[in-house]
Amino acid sequence: MVELGFRPGKWFKEAINHANEHQLEGSELVDYLESMQPELIPPFGEPIAYAKNIRAESEEEISNVERVFETMDELMKTPTIVAGAIMPDACPTGEPGNIPVGGIAVAKNAIHPSMHSADICCSVMMTSFGKADPKEVLNTAHSITHFGGGGRTDSFDLPKELEERIMENQYLGNQKSIHLAKTHLGTQGDGNHFLFVGKSRSTGETIMVTHHGSRGFGAHLYTKGMKAAEVFRRDMSPETLKSNAWIPFTEDEGVEYWNALQTIREWTKLNHTVIHQKVTEQLSLEPKLRFWNEHNFVFRDGENFFHAKGATPLDDKFVPDSHDGLRLIPLNMSEPVLIVKGATTDTNLGFAPHGAGRNVSRTQHIRKKEEKTQEEVFLEETQGLDVRFFSGNIDISELPSAYKNAESVRLQMSEFNLGTVVDEILPYGCIMAGDWQRDAPWRRRKRRRQKRNGG
Repeated sequence: MVELGFRPGKWFKEAINHANEHQLEGSELVDYLESMQPELIPPFGEPIAYAKNIRAESEEEISNVERVFETMDELMKTPTIVAGAIMPDACPTGEPGNIPVGGIAVAKNAIHPSMHSADICCSVMMTSFGKADPKEVLNTAHSITHFGGGGRTDSFDLPKELEERIMENQYLGNQKSIHLAKTHLGTQGDGNHFLFVGKSRSTGETIMVTHHGSRGFGAHLYTKGMKAAEVFRRDMSPETLKSNAWIPFTEDEGVEYWNALQTIREWTKLNHTVIHQKVTEQLSLEPKLRFWNEHNFVFRDGENFFHAKGATPLDDKFVPDSHDGLRLIPLNMSEPVLIVKGATTDTNLGFAPHGAGRNVSRTQHIRKKEEKTQEEVFLEETQGLDVRFFSGNIDISELPSAYKNAESVRLQMSEFNLGTVVDEILPYGCIMAGDWQRDAPWRRRKRRRQKRNGG
């Protein structure tokens, strides 16, 4: 079959069995194989039009926005895509064609694992503790949460029903998934993930907000999803970028992957909840209000799958456990967390920004601050706030100046009709991982070896 010029794929097995059973050869064999081989789907010659809910306001932003458009133009040539949009906090990630942070790509009957990335279901949850002392809330939370690499030794209990559902899924049903689901429960990771405490501008109540995704549990599914999508890409659309491979929802693999994503969503919500509930119990308080929303996930509306890579769903059809249409949008540690409501328009596709975004990479930002010590930058940018790094090491790539101008993002939210701010959580303080890799276990072991060897 290969010598006859046919591309190997999943269809070979059935075709070989049929050809052998019916003793096909010569032109009869070729005719049969031509009728059986899947039709290849080429990328679009031109990108599908998409909504550009963003405006550059500085030289630095002009470069960033140009790169966002460049990568989105390539992505919108993917043959499953039917619509798209970008938000004011957009910034590129990876090579052209990779969905940018702040991007939404709508695919028909297809799920693209790369478009939700490894941090599946990155999300935010808030709990109001009434008139509690914000310092006491932050101290209590600090004693309970876990930031940085790896999992917990004092892990929370994984519900038996959830564990059973994990094991029943073809993508999740393995011991590595179970281990990660158990040991990473109650952890918040690194990077821009945080635990924030502040006060409601409208009520004065003390509120805690957590921001994290599905940790290693979700990353493990992402790896499996990318492998499955690549098999389909090779068979169906080899000219499509590898980063934009997809799993067809019309196939059993697609339905099962969608089910796996819903299990990841349930686990991630639980991951937030166990932290919030433990803080509540330690403080001997009853929560006044608690709700959450994802901003890095795949949302379904009929046969259309909305891949939101850092975009907050406004429309309740995307959030089955919505609380009165309220959504959370964090900006940076020195700015309020916004509580918003909104509706779907032709240009926002039912979404809002997920934060303030970046104009330059972490590394570029660190270089820009080289004339000052990390301690000097930290003190300048966190004045009046109780900011803590769980590892004990400052990470200046997560300080306010590393992000876009928050006021600009808010103004563009209004300009492009991307939700209405109904309240603000004014900052008191927050906890982040910090530069945990500076003292990571493998680095400590390496330093001990060097010391023993006289290095």
